[in-house]
Amino acid sequence: MAANIQAALERQLMESAKIAEEMLDAEIDKLEKMADDDLEGLRQRRLDAMKRLEKKKRDWLSKGHGEYSELSSEPEFFEACKRSENVVVHFYRGSTFRCKIVDKHLDILAKKHLETRFLKISVDKVRLS
Repeated sequence: MAANIQAALERQLMESAKIAEEMLDAEIDKLEKMADDDLEGLRQRRLDAMKRLEKKKRDWLSKGHGEYSELSSEPEFFEACKRSENVVVHFYRGSTFRCKIVDKHLDILAKKHLETRFLKISVDKVRLS
């Protein structure tokens, strides 16, 4: 019984490996058959995508992305939310230990995820209506 299961498992693994190898061979053949114009077009599209991403990064940084900022008023909160597509807001209480832990982690995340604006608001200081 165990030998049958082992044999069936080996067959499945071999079939999977064969399919993966065929897919890889097809991709290699496709790349080998590409003309210089195709490669240049591919290169140009990639370069354009990199330029667009760099422009987005500059835009995000100008809006305050990449740092974990504290807001001090309700209008400031709404303005920040309007200016950025992705926003994470931590409504914290300074006296709560767990809020300090979340603060630490959000500060790390803010530096890694430029596409998102990370903000914090003290619920003791700012009242949102």
